[in-house]
Amino acid sequence: MNRRFFPKSGIFHKIFSSLLFLRSAKKDYKQWLEAFRNIPGFLKLAWRGNRNLVLTGVSLRILYSAIPLSILFVGKLIVDEVILIAGNHNDHDLSKIVIYIAAEFFLTICSSFLRRGIQANNRLVSEFFVNHSSLKLMEHASTLDLDQFENPEFYDKLHRARYYTQNRVDSLIDIFDQIQDIFIFISLILSLISFNPWLVILLILTSIPSLLSEFYFNRETYSFIENSTPERRELDYLCEISTSNQTVKEIKIFGLSDFFVKQFRNLAGKHYDKKKNITYKRTKWSLFFSILSSIGYYGSYALVVSSTIKGNISLGELTFFFGSFEWLKELLEISFDRLSKIAQSALHIKDYFDFFRIKPVIRISGFRRPFPKPILFGFTFQNVGFKYNGSERWVVRNLNFSIDPKERIAIVGENGAGKTTITKLLCRLYEPSEGTIFLDGHDLKEYDIEDFHKEIGVVFQDFNKYNMSVSDNISVGRIEKKDDLDLIKYSASQSLADKFIEKLPQGYNQLLGRRYERGIELSGGQWQKLALSRTFMRDAQLVILDEPSASLDPRSEYELFQRYIKYTQDKMVVLISHRFSNVRMADRILVLKNGSLVETGSHHELLYKQGLYAEMFNLQAQGYR
Repeated sequence: MNRRFFPKSGIFHKIFSSLLFLRSAKKDYKQWLEAFRNIPGFLKLAWRGNRNLVLTGVSLRILYSAIPLSILFVGKLIVDEVILIAGNHNDHDLSKIVIYIAAEFFLTICSSFLRRGIQANNRLVSEFFVNHSSLKLMEHASTLDLDQFENPEFYDKLHRARYYTQNRVDSLIDIFDQIQDIFIFISLILSLISFNPWLVILLILTSIPSLLSEFYFNRETYSFIENSTPERRELDYLCEISTSNQTVKEIKIFGLSDFFVKQFRNLAGKHYDKKKNITYKRTKWSLFFSILSSIGYYGSYALVVSSTIKGNISLGELTFFFGSFEWLKELLEISFDRLSKIAQSALHIKDYFDFFRIKPVIRISGFRRPFPKPILFGFTFQNVGFKYNGSERWVVRNLNFSIDPKERIAIVGENGAGKTTITKLLCRLYEPSEGTIFLDGHDLKEYDIEDFHKEIGVVFQDFNKYNMSVSDNISVGRIEKKDDLDLIKYSASQSLADKFIEKLPQGYNQLLGRRYERGIELSGGQWQKLALSRTFMRDAQLVILDEPSASLDPRSEYELFQRYIKYTQDKMVVLISHRFSNVRMADRILVLKNGSLVETGSHHELLYKQGLYAEMFNLQAQGYR
């Protein structure tokens, strides 16, 4: 067919364009059908979460679906009875009409009761399901590996899964409502088919293009959301960094506000323009297909009026059919709109379930070896190397060293040398990309990972600052002892945190952070003392300290390390620090450069060698002369 035969305006051009539009969208419908396969899994998630709420919601809707047709039929009986009485002047028996009116009143009360029951169920389903799906997301995220969280592609998937959890809660209600409307739709269709099947066919055929149009543009919208996830995350980050109490100091001092606002405005403008184009196209086609649907509706309307004039149907039946048409037209519009929403949600449901298909790389073997108590021979790194998934650059490589029981070792090196990576490998937060780490002669992979983590006390350089009470901030180091106030206070005293805690308005019950109204913010040194107190909560055989005194004043630093020397007398200690005054407490020092171990020995041995360690030590010592 040659397009030049159709003028650029007019109904023929519109119809021809719509056919081209639907043909171009054909490939997308296959993807939609595949997306709908996620619905059963979604319903199963809801069913397992709270089957009573699901059963109640479905039952109420099935009962409600019988109401519309019943009211229309009783209305038909009332109209026919009124006309019959009006035409029979000698007989005014009103008993039937009273019964019919009472029946319609009863149906209206039932309808009101069922609607409110459904609304109450919707509120409970929404509240429960968002919590349940968020809980599942949290549980699965907790099983994944640290290096997966450091992957941008993983974060995009997590962002979309969170978006579904937070913004697609109504999907389940939409599905329930659609089930309800399907029952109503079937009952209305059956009543209209009995009169004239062609009316039903005309209504449906003129409504289908509108549905297909919505499907197509939902797919376009989903693709837009999927492709713009990195942009959306960047926008969220720019907004967060510009409004955070953690960053406001530098933003004001360096005058960064205009810079971030400009970045946000430019990125948001591009994002908006893309969405605007899709919205304009969607609105244009939606209007056209709405007109097409109205033609089918009023064509059917005209046929019923014509049949009434000819005497083929009664006025009561005319009222019934008018009501059915109105219900059906509204039902088709609502159902198609809701179905397109469900279709779009099905794509986001896919994102949600795709996140659950991500499996941890660190596998738990079938045989779980218990952690040795005590450790007999220590840890051994044998040709260990690590690089991130998808990266060609080795963070560390060819590491060969051991850590003996009750030995204190320190790891030093320039930034980016791989110091923190070694601690993460030692904690089994990372899996070696090559080589093996042994504990008492057995591969680290053989040990029960939960049992293993219980024997490690660690303070990372980027430790968490929990917006919880002081007591909870300390007890996270051994959460099963969160009610043991004596142990919490002992741990605080060992880390020197007890001195400032006692001065807080509510002591150990004081909320920390600015997230809550009664929360207060601590200084960097105070937060670090709380983090250090967590290691004293654990009766761990291995203690790892990554820059443990970076925010402490010299007096507190000295006192703290004296206590750590006493506390770790019978423990293995791994210390990372740029302060060589702290490193000197180690029995042995490992010196890293570009991910490789270049020197090892005690403080005095390494100074005698006059190598990299001696160079770094002397450079730092000059600052104190």
